[in-house]
Amino acid sequence: MSSSQTKQNTPSFPATAAGTRFARIAGTGSYLPPKRLTNQDLVAQLAQRGIETSDEWIVERTGIRARHFAEPDVPSSALGVQAARQAIEAAGLQPEDIDLIICATSTPDMVFPSTACLIQNELGIIGCPAFDVQAVCSGFIYALTVADGMIRNGTANRALVIGSEVFSRLLDFNDRTTCVLFGDGAGAVVLEASDQPGIVSTCLHADGRYAKILNVPGNVRGGEIMGDPTLKMDGQAVFKLAVSVLDKAAHEVLEKAGRDASCIDWLIPHQANLRIMQGTAKKLKLPTEKVVVTVDQHGNTSAASIPLALDHAVRSGQVQRGQTLMLEGVGGGFTWGAVLVDY
Repeated sequence: MSSSQTKQNTPSFPATAAGTRFARIAGTGSYLPPKRLTNQDLVAQLAQRGIETSDEWIVERTGIRARHFAEPDVPSSALGVQAARQAIEAAGLQPEDIDLIICATSTPDMVFPSTACLIQNELGIIGCPAFDVQAVCSGFIYALTVADGMIRNGTANRALVIGSEVFSRLLDFNDRTTCVLFGDGAGAVVLEASDQPGIVSTCLHADGRYAKILNVPGNVRGGEIMGDPTLKMDGQAVFKLAVSVLDKAAHEVLEKAGRDASCIDWLIPHQANLRIMQGTAKKLKLPTEKVVVTVDQHGNTSAASIPLALDHAVRSGQVQRGQTLMLEGVGGGFTWGAVLVDY
């Protein structure tokens, strides 16, 4: 679509009076690095390190069968740019139509500037606010909620919200309990101001008392890495807490919307572990057929997992306009949240 065509189709945005302005998802996009590793590929690599595991062991505990890893010279921003371009195109827009960029990532290209600013530059967008959100695997839920608020209050009209991660850089390949879980990728959505609700209700929470059950304890000081820069996780503690808080978050956004779980056409959770996802669906009394699952092919892509799964479901024809979606995530911090969407 040409720039002139886009401008001709630009809607008149609703007034900013309270209760008259909402945010709706206008387009989705995603990107996975070309390098795909099956469980068998990873098992063979780990065997060279003397680490024993198996495809059956990984699948039984996680549901993961494959994941994608970015090449060493490919940063988060490069993945995010590809997903962003897809989302902008799907929305029928040009990059210059975007007036807010938020990137959720725990694996930024550098300490600063933000990955969002680097993506902004690659897209050729000048002047609009651009910043990162760091809430680990809940990052996209946090970023989507922030963008929704900024559109509702008139700060932005069209927001690009991205989740982009290269978690393969944080893995300890001597720890089979964590290195088999994660992958790299990016997903994005374009939110647009509307006079009809799209983002219906949201909730965000955190509890720093649980920081030690999932973290990367290293940092940079004086040009040197201090501590351990690889991911550490207490899997059983994370599992127990995740199922509990995700159920509460889902019911919180339903209560805010004045609805119950029967309104949900699709549950699109953070793709961390198939058993956590199934446990969440069970608590909501949703059949497994209503859960969008990509963890088997993507692994846990942290902040990228929800927009990756959403875009997959949209492009495969699972998710249709007019349906109601429950998005929810939980991650290190400990952070969690949910978003109810009329798509």
